[in-house]
Amino acid sequence: MKKIVTILAIITSILAIIIAVLPVSNLAIFPAIAALVFGLGAFYLSKKSGQVKKIIQFTFLLTIIALAVTTYKAIFNTTELGNTDTLIKKEAELKEEAIEELEELEELDLEELEIEDIVIEE
Repeated sequence: MKKIVTILAIITSILAIIIAVLPVSNLAIFPAIAALVFGLGAFYLSKKSGQVKKIIQFTFLLTIIALAVTTYKAIFNTTELGNTDTLIKKEAELKEEAIEELEELEELDLEELEIEDIVIEE
């Protein structure tokens, strides 16, 4: 049981570190909390048997680093919206182009196309 909880603590703390450096760093809180819970469980079980291993302390360190990076990014990174007018104009232009292409396809007479060169194998 102690090994399983320790392995889960390691995996979730590493996952928390990985997610903390990604743009979706706010989601790193969930694996960090799981790592803390698993780490506390592993610490309790190892203290009960009389052997506290360094790997459990290492998982706590990784979890604290992940929480620190997540907190830093949440406080100091602000999302700024750019000029949306250009995006709206571009969207309108693309819509007009799509309508023109559909009108051209509508005008195209399918009977004029010759499909005699295609060989169909049965």
